[in-house]
Amino acid sequence: MPFVIVSGLSGSGKSTVLRTLEDAGFFITDNLPPELWGTMHDLVRARGLTRVAVSTDARTRDFLASLESSYERLSRRREDLHVLFLEATAEVLLQRYNLSRREHPLGENLMLDFARERELLAPLRAIADTVIDTTHLSAPELSRRVMALYRLEQDFTLRLLSFGFKHAPPRDADLVLDVRSLPNPYYDPELRPRSGRRPEVAAYVFQDAPSEAFYGELREFVRSAAERARASGRRGYTVAIGCTGGQHRSVAVTERLRGDLGDLHAEITEHRDMHEPEDL
Repeated sequence: MPFVIVSGLSGSGKSTVLRTLEDAGFFITDNLPPELWGTMHDLVRARGLTRVAVSTDARTRDFLASLESSYERLSRRREDLHVLFLEATAEVLLQRYNLSRREHPLGENLMLDFARERELLAPLRAIADTVIDTTHLSAPELSRRVMALYRLEQDFTLRLLSFGFKHAPPRDADLVLDVRSLPNPYYDPELRPRSGRRPEVAAYVFQDAPSEAFYGELREFVRSAAERARASGRRGYTVAIGCTGGQHRSVAVTERLRGDLGDLHAEITEHRDMHEPEDL
């Protein structure tokens, strides 16, 4: 796995690239002067880190005089050194700055700053192994380009949890779904103390065609929402399934979803409000 140096124009997508690499398991150091590239290389190698990326750009302008010598020294020690440079047209950079309302590192007139920055970073662009023009790329598209460039796989996990509405919905879920319309085992005295993990309780919950149809629609909705989240670059998505007490219906549905959505790496994080005596 290469030692990656990320650079480019302000507003061209460096933050997106660094987040993508960090999510893929890279150790990230932002705004590192070239003179410290070798020191960082020694530190991460001593700790056995194989995925490393550093960022150097106009913010380190006072240290760029040592760029060429620092690059030459590090390239002799790392055959897999890779420099990635990002750029975009001045018009697009201006639009992005107007949206974010950030201050340019050079801090004068934006269009003049873009021109000065291109000149300042020209030596870095000259040694770049890959130059990506992000003018027409969205953040997810840039992220996918970087994943492909370094042959990285981005893991995705669909996190499922059950809960009871009478105990309040969870606050950290991306999607909250209500399954209180399903048949309720609470009204069967024999099933009441058991949880939705029991086959007999699940059979009660999914006892008829309308219940199966409702579950099928819910499953496909969860799949669609999770797949859209994954396509947008998310690494995880949390779905909370709720019934009245969090003991029967929500547990049964969550358990079934885990099995049916295994291709999305579905896992159950918790049955928050489930209680079941061990001797049942």
